[in-house]
Amino acid sequence: MPFREINSKMVEATVAPGQKMFSQRGAMLAYRGDVTFTPNIQGGRGGLMSMIGRRVANEATPLMTVEGSGTVMFGHGGHHIQVVNLAGDTLYVEADRLLAFDGTLQQGTMFMGSQGGVMGMVRGQATGQGLFTTTLTGHGSVAVMAHGGVIELPVTPGRAVHVDPQAYVAHHGDVRNKLSTALGWRDMVGRGSGEAFQLELSGSGAVYVQASEEKL
Repeated sequence: MPFREINSKMVEATVAPGQKMFSQRGAMLAYRGDVTFTPNIQGGRGGLMSMIGRRVANEATPLMTVEGSGTVMFGHGGHHIQVVNLAGDTLYVEADRLLAFDGTLQQGTMFMGSQGGVMGMVRGQATGQGLFTTTLTGHGSVAVMAHGGVIELPVTPGRAVHVDPQAYVAHHGDVRNKLSTALGWRDMVGRGSGEAFQLELSGSGAVYVQASEEKL
């Protein structure tokens, strides 16, 4: 069920009988029709083991199951919203950035240290981002939140994209990431930009970058 963008900070989704979707608790702004919202104790289509994995990883943002027949408007905290449409691939995104997503998508958790080895773990410690990230796989739509709007940058073979880790929102496709340092003499004497770390993404896919270095 694709989302319809009402404006940069609100989206609307149609809920049909026999279908379900998941949203972050508190994200419903208004709805029409016969729609129910219930706390989700299994953490999405990934099931109980997926929920346990995310709780161990501290990646378990509370979700609501949305069912029935009608339309629902979503938004949260005045954050900008980016809609990502998946066609059988996987979206990697931190759980607190998830606004709502199709119930057809398989939800899981990935240890970021497995992408980039030790550097993946350093990334989590140095940038404040989690060592684990939420994954959504399959065919469906996802609405993610960001500060100041989002731009989608393609990642193509042989042309890596370097992103400030604090501006990173999500990525999808066959993309590898690693943390690299950009320390120079200006940083050492306190005259640099302060962006001593860069997240390097390579492979084939896309990365979403927000127009801010502020966390949600």
